[in-house]
Amino acid sequence: MSFIEEIKQRARQEIKTIILPEAEDIRVLKATEKVIKEKYANIILIGNEQKILEKAKENNINIESAKIVDPQKSEDYDKYANLLYELRKNKGMTIEKAKELVLEPVYYGMLMVKDNKADGLVSGAVHSTSDTLRPALQILKTAPNTKLVSAFFVMVVPNCEYGENGIFIFGDSGLNENPNPEQLSEIAISSSKSFKQLVGKEAKVAMLSYSTYGSAHSELTEKVIEATKLVKEKQNDLLVDGELQLDSAIIPEIAKSKAPNSPLKGEANVLIFPDLNAGNIGYKLVQRLAKAEAYGPLCQGIAKPVNDLSRGCNSDDIAGVVAITAVQAQ
Repeated sequence: MSFIEEIKQRARQEIKTIILPEAEDIRVLKATEKVIKEKYANIILIGNEQKILEKAKENNINIESAKIVDPQKSEDYDKYANLLYELRKNKGMTIEKAKELVLEPVYYGMLMVKDNKADGLVSGAVHSTSDTLRPALQILKTAPNTKLVSAFFVMVVPNCEYGENGIFIFGDSGLNENPNPEQLSEIAISSSKSFKQLVGKEAKVAMLSYSTYGSAHSELTEKVIEATKLVKEKQNDLLVDGELQLDSAIIPEIAKSKAPNSPLKGEANVLIFPDLNAGNIGYKLVQRLAKAEAYGPLCQGIAKPVNDLSRGCNSDDIAGVVAITAVQAQ
């Protein structure tokens, strides 16, 4: 069974309700039909009900079992405007501005999650990452004991002997542009937990660099060395090593020569990139050249599951991220 089929199977064991606030996008409607047909989550679509139903009908998409919520007609409109005002008044929010923002589907959806009317939200097919995450952080806040919200991709590489049978987590590949050593250590710890939660196996974390064990020296390599040290101090039971070049991290034969004493032994399955340039380029190279499935950017560190999509996503990608979000919500 493939990774995503296993995730869907787990989602079916405890059905969760996921919000899709970009409901006038045809990819989102096709994904909704798929999720409903495969019965692994309940879906709430947010937007103009007439437009959503017309678009579904025009394209012969069956979304009958999905709930549609129109913020302009919702009985919770005033309640949510007041909730948003109360949450943000210390940051300068006015009731007038709150009433305006609540009409935006992403904001309305986040408020529904906050109000426990849904378990998670998936957005980003149309919206930028910041337009998805800003309301998430304003309304849902960070999870307890979390210092940093970060993003990762689950990469599923076909016919691959490396990682966990071709499954990796790449972090941070979607959010933090140039993390300092402290932030990089938090990304590594969060990513290890995400791997355990979603893949169900032990995380083996490689802190990546263009250097292995001091083969080069610069500010860039020092950052990764310091971050690795911080991870070990914060979580001494975590299997982590760095700084490592990619081949030393994932290929056992090369690890034997370049990093013979590495506890990872060239078997890393969680790859922590030193900055967003490397992380974004890395995931797209693997996705396009190795024909890998790329699920994300998925978010870690928010109080409730909220996941971002790449704007280049298709309906299968969205349906897959809905399944992952449902499992995170369990």
